[in-house]
Amino acid sequence: MLTGERSGGNKSNTSPAENYYLARRRTLQVVVSSLLTECGFESAEKAAVETLTEMMQSYITEVGRCAKASCEHTARSTPTLSDVVITLVEMGFNVDTLPVYAKRSQRMVITAPPVTNAPVIPKSLVAGQKRTHPAYIPSHFPEFPDPHTYIKTPTFREPVSEYQVVREKAASQRRDVERALTRFMAKTGETQSLFKDDLTAFPLIAARPSSIPYLSALLPSELELQALEETDSSEQDDQTDTENNHNNNIHDDTGADKENAVLPPGGVVPTVKNNEENMIDNPYLRPVKKPKVRRKK
Repeated sequence: MLTGERSGGNKSNTSPAENYYLARRRTLQVVVSSLLTECGFESAEKAAVETLTEMMQSYITEVGRCAKASCEHTARSTPTLSDVVITLVEMGFNVDTLPVYAKRSQRMVITAPPVTNAPVIPKSLVAGQKRTHPAYIPSHFPEFPDPHTYIKTPTFREPVSEYQVVREKAASQRRDVERALTRFMAKTGETQSLFKDDLTAFPLIAARPSSIPYLSALLPSELELQALEETDSSEQDDQTDTENNHNNNIHDDTGADKENAVLPPGGVVPTVKNNEENMIDNPYLRPVKKPKVRRKK
């Protein structure tokens, strides 16, 4: 029998890290006790068991540290069996004796401690299907990472080009804009209500009476006025260029006569009225203008 008092009794509030450390230490003590039993010991002092447990923990920690360093040296994140074998060889352990030791007849089987399943963390991004190892990769190698780490994942949706969907979206956007403008005008301007009791229910935009209600339908829009102004300006530029050329020709012939001419009593030479004075503000009363005909060269 192995002697040794097991800690128990009063349970203090410990953190999960401390609980994990205590469970691991207890498991190592069970392993050390079973090894001592295989070697023929019937009892052992607590201090001896603790010393052997500390030695085993230090040995396992050193093997893990060296295996991790060997793994990172080859640009990997998870150690494999080859890393552990290289570590044991570097620490002076004869790897060839492991199969014989594993098949010994008097070995004791230790039941695995109960393991609580860790909570499953939902994946934030799922793309494609996770690959399994091909036939030429051993099963003890780490699994492939999530597919989104090496598969091209689009972060945007392709624009919808179907005619029906585009028209429905445009119509819904137009309704939303009209509804928003209507609410804004109802809140900022005068409103009328359908119900006399509740003036806030179903407000209607108050109609503004006009002496000439058909005037807004007859007047052109801003775009039409802008197009007319651009046409007028281009025609005026062409007309002024033609007049300037004609005046220059006349000026050459009558230069001497103008030098001897006498100014009128007012002292001001009469000039031609500006085109702006002759222009009419109402577009419907303007003279008809023929469209330009471009001759083919």
